[in-house]
Amino acid sequence: MSADQEHSTCSGTAPDLHLSEAFISLGNLRHNLATIRAAIKPTCRIMGIVKANAYGHGAPEITAALEQEGVRDFGVANIQEAIELKQSYRMQADSRVLAFASPLVQQIGLYLRHDVEMTVCDHETAIAGEAEASAAGKKLRVQVKVDTGMGRLGVTPEEAASLLETIDRSPHLELTGIYTHFAESHIPDGFTALQLERFLQVTGAYERASGKNVLKHAANSGAIICLPDSALDMVRPGILLYGCHPLDSKPSTLPVRPVMQFQCRVIFVKEVAAGTTISYNRTWSAPDRRRIATISAGYADGFHRTLSNRATVFINGRTYHQVGTVTMDQTMVDLGDDLSVSVGDAVVLFGWEGPTAGQQAIAAGTISYELLCAVSRRVRRVFV
Repeated sequence: MSADQEHSTCSGTAPDLHLSEAFISLGNLRHNLATIRAAIKPTCRIMGIVKANAYGHGAPEITAALEQEGVRDFGVANIQEAIELKQSYRMQADSRVLAFASPLVQQIGLYLRHDVEMTVCDHETAIAGEAEASAAGKKLRVQVKVDTGMGRLGVTPEEAASLLETIDRSPHLELTGIYTHFAESHIPDGFTALQLERFLQVTGAYERASGKNVLKHAANSGAIICLPDSALDMVRPGILLYGCHPLDSKPSTLPVRPVMQFQCRVIFVKEVAAGTTISYNRTWSAPDRRRIATISAGYADGFHRTLSNRATVFINGRTYHQVGTVTMDQTMVDLGDDLSVSVGDAVVLFGWEGPTAGQQAIAAGTISYELLCAVSRRVRRVFV
């Protein structure tokens, strides 16, 4: 089914009860996964990044769709997200979930109980993990994160060998991978290349010293596009999976398709005289007689307040400018003298029709990641 067919189907079946909905195209998700697979070597694994409720798309449903396409590695932000995913969806027996956050000591038992791979960034966590796993009589699977320049989480390259040796000496810890994260993956030279070099020095030294091969991964969406050499044993696409580009102002050549279409409804139409001001703080006034539509989404739904007087929306095949301050639950749109828009009409805020999430992000002064994640839980997800 094409995106156009999916949209027409959704528009025709959207329940009147839900005035704001996010249509999720699993067909476009599968297309994006295939596009990513075609860009990497056949032996390279793909970790589906489903943190933040799969960037707002619905983690259980996205995970299920990716498993159907053979993906068996998944990344979430923390142990809470991992537990929520596992409790809301029964994953394949051979699927693995890695929680990226460095855990608190009191959380380690949860990794064992729920069979989640734990990120280790320091000796203290490794020692506590060994003690917890030993007491439980279980093996705890861990991955070491190396901070090669992101400056967020990870062991320094200089301390990595000692940490890896500690893990290898711990009988109840199983090292399943080593990874890092790029700070500016859309720029392949310079600092990104230096980060990759630092990472490969760490992993190369460990594999020579231990005589083991270990799963190595570094490439996020930007690196998949810009630095093919960083696609080591596994890649971690996030934004590309969901059909947006790592840099909104410079779309990549990979032909990904938006997975989410964020829509609402026209709930009121009025005619205003010249000089009439619209919304809080009177930030827009009508230059002449205009028709104004009120639509059923505001910043509590995920349509950012920073889009006020900057965004466009798509109604019945035409583009219109948003006017006035975006409010919590509604937003206003300038129809000009157009008489074709009526109460009940579907309004595309971003998606495969109308403006993309990237275009709206540029207007809002942010990134598409944030707009996708901001689509709130009160917006009903419809999987098509």
